[in-house]
Amino acid sequence: MSVVLAGAIATALAVTCLMLTPFGSPTLSWPFASHPERSVLRDAGWTRSLVAWECLRAVAAICGLALAGPLGAMPGALIGAAAPSIVVRTLALRSRDERARQTIALLQMTLAGLRSGASLTEALLLAVGSGPEIALTPFAGALRAFDLGAPLDVALREARAEARDRRVILGLEALSLCVAEQLPASRSATLIASAVDRLVFEQRTADDVRARTSGLRIQVVLLAALVPGLALYLAMTIPGMRETYAMPLGRFILLPLAAMLETAGIFASRRIVSDIT
Repeated sequence: MSVVLAGAIATALAVTCLMLTPFGSPTLSWPFASHPERSVLRDAGWTRSLVAWECLRAVAAICGLALAGPLGAMPGALIGAAAPSIVVRTLALRSRDERARQTIALLQMTLAGLRSGASLTEALLLAVGSGPEIALTPFAGALRAFDLGAPLDVALREARAEARDRRVILGLEALSLCVAEQLPASRSATLIASAVDRLVFEQRTADDVRARTSGLRIQVVLLAALVPGLALYLAMTIPGMRETYAMPLGRFILLPLAAMLETAGIFASRRIVSDIT
């Protein structure tokens, strides 16, 4: 490790510690009005403060800076700073998909309770209490607010405002409409059944598309890993290529441009599949 790199790491650590000195409480939230990844972190299950999340990103950037090697300090720092966001967004997508599946199961159990003679509130309570996984859904949060005295339709609408997945929003809207309009059990069952049929059809379509495109998505990942791997191999085996990467042309134009094109290709391929599903 060179003296310049060691000094850069020490300076970054010192600046980070200086910024975090006033924030000593472990329960401190992000000091600004909003954070661009607040909802993503919540969906991914991040339980610590946003300051701790930014500290993690700073540590990842410093590690990428230290392990940059022949590619230069800037690409390593950018990769290290972006890696935590990529991981947490992947976890958030998986969590939202699992929550959507739980929504279908909850609506099906609520529909079964209505058809067996229970009221909508009783059927929803039985459905939410059927498993520990469903107890973490927005429906369970709405019922907790209802237990504390809030009207059930208001609690469901508030949970709908915080939800991000379209399938969860559809289930919350169907239930809140039944409660707000005080529909009888038969009409509530009909409305919820139509919502369940639509969600089941969309889920089956999404699963079919995901299964049919699994090979293509693996190819996208392999092609995305091929280009950086080839660049690293050339930098380690060809001295002239390593010198090109170390020049300002490589550090400020070639490598950042390649990283942007690589990232754009990955996000475009994922967006195509996510729009279909």
